[in-house]
Amino acid sequence: MKAKDIAQLLDEPACEHNKKEKSGCAKTKPGATAGGCSFDGAQIALLPIADVAHIVHGPIACAGSSWDNRGTRSSGPTLYRLGMTTDLTDNDIIMGRGEKRLFHAIKQAIDSYRPSAVFVYNTCVPALIGDDIEAVCKAAEKRWEVPVVPVDCAGFYGTKNLGNRIAGEAMVKYVVGTREPDPKPENTPFTIHDVNLVGEYNIAGEFWHVLPLLDRLGLRVLCTLSGDARYREVQTMHRAEVTMMVCSKAMLNVARKLEDTYGTPWFEGSFYGISDTSQALRDFARIINDPDLTIRTEQLIASEEARIKAALEPWRARLQGKRVLLYTGGVKSWSVVSALQDLGMVVVATGTKKSTEEDKARIRELMGEEAQMIDDGNPRALLNIYREQKADILIAGGRNMYTALKAKIPFLDINQEREFGYEGYEGMLELVRQLALTIESPIWPAVRQAAPWRVASAA
Repeated sequence: MKAKDIAQLLDEPACEHNKKEKSGCAKTKPGATAGGCSFDGAQIALLPIADVAHIVHGPIACAGSSWDNRGTRSSGPTLYRLGMTTDLTDNDIIMGRGEKRLFHAIKQAIDSYRPSAVFVYNTCVPALIGDDIEAVCKAAEKRWEVPVVPVDCAGFYGTKNLGNRIAGEAMVKYVVGTREPDPKPENTPFTIHDVNLVGEYNIAGEFWHVLPLLDRLGLRVLCTLSGDARYREVQTMHRAEVTMMVCSKAMLNVARKLEDTYGTPWFEGSFYGISDTSQALRDFARIINDPDLTIRTEQLIASEEARIKAALEPWRARLQGKRVLLYTGGVKSWSVVSALQDLGMVVVATGTKKSTEEDKARIRELMGEEAQMIDDGNPRALLNIYREQKADILIAGGRNMYTALKAKIPFLDINQEREFGYEGYEGMLELVRQLALTIESPIWPAVRQAAPWRVASAA
């Protein structure tokens, strides 16, 4: 992939910050891919497509150190859980056998698992030695009549976010528009409307809290790119009436390409928190512009909000006024703030290391112009802010768990490795339950006390 192609992927014409330097043009800095390289970003963006054989072309370490590190769930096929790699060795690289190994790997995946499609992820070593994965994929597709999609995402291209966009670009270029959707159901009491969701990964099955709401409104989800998705669903994304961007940091280029090529309007929204979930449903109705859908949406929101607020009331008293230090990024840097504020909690600071300028604008809108944003998340800095702000809990990703445990402070995992889903109205009940269990756990006063043998020796 050329530098100009990378810069084009990062181009956001509607963004007021678009004239800032693009990482595709900038000189590479050592350590720039800390937290994930382009390969990692592309892989986690597409891995939840459950009926596809995902093959990593490169040394085994690329697949072995990153496979299945997301808690994404599938309601059917589990082929995506199998780690497949060409396992290039020194001899393969020296003797130029990379392309041959890839061709045979594709054959083995098709013969063994009969996948709906095969995705091939390029990594640093084959990119450096010049393996033409696109030509191999074309030859394999012609030979076995199974779609084989090249994803050119060598890690040295850039960050994880760039990898997300490369993955989205591959879907738009090779997959979207290659099949028409199934016919809409007939004799329904209301009109069925087709929609897409992009940047929704179904972590811990949390999108299943939202899907019943869309079903009740008659919103048929053609594809969630890529949580619990199927290859045949990605093929039909061009026929949606509207696309919801769940995480604009990830694959905004997909929404823009769908709008430019097929005229599909899009909006950015979130399903974290009561108010954001309601707003997302209203935005669907607003853009589709069906008066009957608008009426039914407001009725659904009224009944669901009344139900969930009554269920949250006993928990609200226990969490009211508790102070939270939130260190995450992207859409969660502001969407989780909204969810916590719905519970009456105070967010003292939020992380913005992986956030766009639009994400930061939303944070200021929610927390005020003086909102404290954290870009440097090293353990000492996080703990200093925690103590200065007198926070009651640290909400962050799994890599910060040991920082919190060593400091003996309550910690809740909010990122991709978590075991609980927090989306939608029902997800708020799970979030509030986990917050209360964490903050009120008897372990914290116990571990903060002096050890019994120290007390005895002092006496």
